[in-house]
Parts: sequence; structure tokens; C-alpha cells
Amino acid sequence: MTKKIILDTDPGIDDAMAIIFAEASPDLELKALTTVYGNTDIDNAINNALYLKEKYQLAADVVKGASLPLSGIPKAPVIKVHGETGFGYIKVAKQTNASIDSRSAAQYIIDAVKAEPGEITLVAVGPLTNLALALQDSPEITALVKEVVIMGAAFGMNEHRGNVTPYAEANIHADPQAADLVFAADWPVTVIGLDVTKESLFTEQYLTDIKDSTQEVGQFIWDISQYYLEFYAQITGSHSCHVHDPSAIAYVISPSLFTFREGPINAITSGPAIGHTIQKFDQQQYMNDPWSPRRSHQVGASVQSKQLLALYKKTIIDYDKALSNKNR
Repeated sequence: MTKKIILDTDPGIDDAMAIIFAEASPDLELKALTTVYGNTDIDNAINNALYLKEKYQLAADVVKGASLPLSGIPKAPVIKVHGETGFGYIKVAKQTNASIDSRSAAQYIIDAVKAEPGEITLVAVGPLTNLALALQDSPEITALVKEVVIMGAAFGMNEHRGNVTPYAEANIHADPQAADLVFAADWPVTVIGLDVTKESLFTEQYLTDIKDSTQEVGQFIWDISQYYLEFYAQITGSHSCHVHDPSAIAYVISPSLFTFREGPINAITSGPAIGHTIQKFDQQQYMNDPWSPRRSHQVGASVQSKQLLALYKKTIIDYDKALSNKNR
């Protein structure tokens, strides 16, 4: 049985890799791309989503979401990571043929989960503003969502901490107030954070192998990856990138690839540790404990990296073959 997902995304190089992965998987039904600022501004984010919809004939709706965090204080797009418009060296022309759903992303999420209660998994791979706005407008959706999967946060496991500050991950840091609202809500959350996404690598050779094993899809993934790999080479000294957003999709397809740590989560919303995520994972009772009233969530603690990489490669190659046969 296929799993229905709404992918909340700020496309984004690794977002594009994740979007194609979700569309390619026979185990998933990609119902919508709800867009948000983050890796690029909202105009580029929506244009990049529309480009992918056109390019791969996605049935998914494309929906415009938040352009600013809840605080109203914008964070600068990470141009040095994703390029001027989000897709590295690829400059996407203004999309005029594909249509945008008339609703806001928050309203789309509310309507979708109410229409199919218990059926839809929300997969968020950007700042959590759209999810927080949906919660504020309709808190009852917590009982209607199948699961919330977040690519974001860092908890210090496997020696992985922050990537925009010593302790904060980019998606959480972009809107910590929204993140804390999402973590405080009474719905099932799985966090695929840097603790596990940094355990898997798309090497230059791996991406070349996908390119050489496909006709078009692998070429596109390879093309958008080049800017990303150059950024990582400056940071790590290696032409390889961490598997961030695609890891969240891999979890939805095959949860057994991961092990987890359980416990409630708080996001720090002010001060020098803003954006830091902290999970209470012991059972001890404390005199002062702002974690215990919250629902327990699961945080990725380990990943079978070889199996994840094999799943991604096979899914993309099979998808490319199916596209080639379709277009003959």
C-alpha cells in the first residue's frame, strides 16, 4: 500500500534530490509540494517546484507557502550552499505553464488532512513555518495527521551537532519558534536530523554512477549537485555531500533503515543557543522540567547507510527507465 505524503520543501539542491526520490518511489504517493523560504527565497522556491512539476510531469499540487519566519525577521538565503536561485549553477527560467494552487500552504495542509484523516504523512525538509501556521489555524489537525517527518535539528549523536551555529541546524535555526510549536504539538513526530543525515554521503563517484546508469534523471541530479559538491569540498575537503533531505524520504519508504531515541523535544528560541534542539531521553523526575508535559517523539540515532544509498540509486535508475519507456 502506498503512503500518501505532502512534502513541505524549500527547493534547494538536496530538496530536488528528495522530490525526485519521492516521485520515483513506487511506495509513495506525492500529493503536493508545499513551498517555504529557506535555501532560497519563496519566489525561487515556488519557481523551482513548478519547474520540477513540469519537467517530470508530477501529479502533485504545487502550493506557495510562507516567505518569512513567524517572528517576521527574515534569514538570508544560503546562496553559498545552493546558489543564487536554489539549483546551483542551473538557472531555471520563469515557469508560466504550471499552475499554483490558490490556497496558502498552511490552508492546503489543513484541508488535505481533514479530507483524508489518518492517511497523510507531512514530510518537512525546510523551515517549519508552514506546519506551525497550520497548527495555529487548526490545532485539531494533530489528531488527523498520520505522521510528521522532519529533516532538521541536531542532537549531538554520532558527534554531529549544528551546521549554522555550533549547535543549531539550518531548518530549525531559520524559524525556532515554529519548530518549538511543532515539537510541542500532540502529534507523532519523527526527526531525521544531522545525527543520521551526516552518516550517509553522496560521493562524486556515486552521483556519476547514477548519471551513467540513466538517460536523463541522473544527469539532472548530477548537474545540480556540482555547486553543492564544490561547497562541501571547501568545508570537508571532499567532493561529496551529506544526504540530508533524501534521508527523510528514505525513512518514509523504509523506516527499518533507522534506529531511534525516544523523548520529548524543545527548541531554544532565543539567546546564543537559538535553534538548538534538546531531547529529554531519560525517565528521571526533575523539580523543573519543561520537557515532560510534551509528547515523546523519535529522533534518528543510527542509519544503515549502505542500504539507504542502494535504495536511492535503485529507485532513481528504475524511475529513469520508466520515464524513458513512457516517452518513447
